[in-house]
Amino acid sequence: MKFSDLGLAEEIVRAVTEHGYTTPTPIQAQAIPTVLAGGDLLAGAQTGTGKTAGFVLPILQRLTEQAPQGPGKAPIRALILTPTRELAAQVEESVRTYGKYTKLSSLAMFGGVSINPQISRLKSRLDILVATPGRLLDHVEQRTVDLSQVQVLVLDEADRMLDMGFIRDIKKILALLPKQRQNLLFSATFSDEIKTLSDGLLNKPALIEVARRNATADNITQRVYHVDRDKKRQVLSHLIKEHQWFQVLVFTRTKHGANRLAEQLGKDDIPAMAIHGNKSQAARTRALAEFKTGKLQVLVATDIAARGIDISELPHVVNYELPNIAEDYVHRIGRTGRAGSDGEATSLVCVDEFDYLRGIERLIKRQLAKEVLAGFEPDPNARPEPIQLRSQEHRPQGRGQPRGQGAAKPGQAKTAQPRAAGARANPAHPKARPGGEVSGGRPGGANHRSGGRGR
Repeated sequence: MKFSDLGLAEEIVRAVTEHGYTTPTPIQAQAIPTVLAGGDLLAGAQTGTGKTAGFVLPILQRLTEQAPQGPGKAPIRALILTPTRELAAQVEESVRTYGKYTKLSSLAMFGGVSINPQISRLKSRLDILVATPGRLLDHVEQRTVDLSQVQVLVLDEADRMLDMGFIRDIKKILALLPKQRQNLLFSATFSDEIKTLSDGLLNKPALIEVARRNATADNITQRVYHVDRDKKRQVLSHLIKEHQWFQVLVFTRTKHGANRLAEQLGKDDIPAMAIHGNKSQAARTRALAEFKTGKLQVLVATDIAARGIDISELPHVVNYELPNIAEDYVHRIGRTGRAGSDGEATSLVCVDEFDYLRGIERLIKRQLAKEVLAGFEPDPNARPEPIQLRSQEHRPQGRGQPRGQGAAKPGQAKTAQPRAAGARANPAHPKARPGGEVSGGRPGGANHRSGGRGR
């Protein structure tokens, strides 16, 4: 099958072909005809399966066929919501890439940058808006955006938006949209919360699931090294140098840990930078650009900041620290092995994390082989110590508490407890609101609000 067999217009197929793609992936082959037919869609797909083109291409086609008539500014007809800035920028780049031969225009809207250029851009023609929920609501409050004529709504990485506590913001946005519209929901996992959201949002949706629930890709080699907690940095430096790894994405649990590890790797003559919510948007964009081009050897990231990192042939992902929520392991290693390429996921596990590892193995329904690196043998008498997580750094504690009222216990997967949509923020942590991991903006004005909502 080719893209031309899916009913796409010649100008869209030409842009896709120029970008190096000729054969659609399974999610694209199934999603594109469904979206073109105008029906709602619930799609389950791991990262790296080509899901972005699965909704961008048919949206471009539909909007091109149904060009607005009459005088005046063309209205926003497609709204794509994403959980993070990086993913919003990535999706909007795909819209421009695949729509280069159409007359459609688009905008990526997110926080951490000045709101004024976005306001100016909204005054001209805009067909497709890609936005994070919080910054979009900033514009709604300032009455600078009109969503009354949206024909297609996409919730991309809906599971992550729920994790980040965006359910209340999403409901506010849904109330502003026309009742008659097409709804497309994409999620890497199908939790009970996702099912609840889809039941209230979608009308007789087509269901597409291209990978087993919570499965890891078969083309990703997974390794686990048992190491002492105080030897992890030496082990990581050894692996990178010994095997001459380049383009290594390393995950830590906290922002502080990411900063410290990047600094330590630099002292080991390994070029590294950290990316997380406390970094300015300019710094994050620069680090990501250098990493994608290969100028930067190692990118150290927290879970939420890494969403939207899309490198087609990223060879190495390292769990410097295991996530305390098992499903995040699937998201992390899904950064490699994308679009059919081979990848390698390495986890450095100390005695404190054995329960987390067991929880991950239960979730993915397979045992991961444990290895010991010669010269870095762990102390057989080591005893586990409790792992402390600051809520602002891992799971924001604000309205709409993600996954119950706190972090999962060691070894547990996420629980599907109803979220208290009206939960109030902890007064002791006034800035610990949903999306704190990706907050940005300077104090004062709309940018300050965007930092609070985690754009």
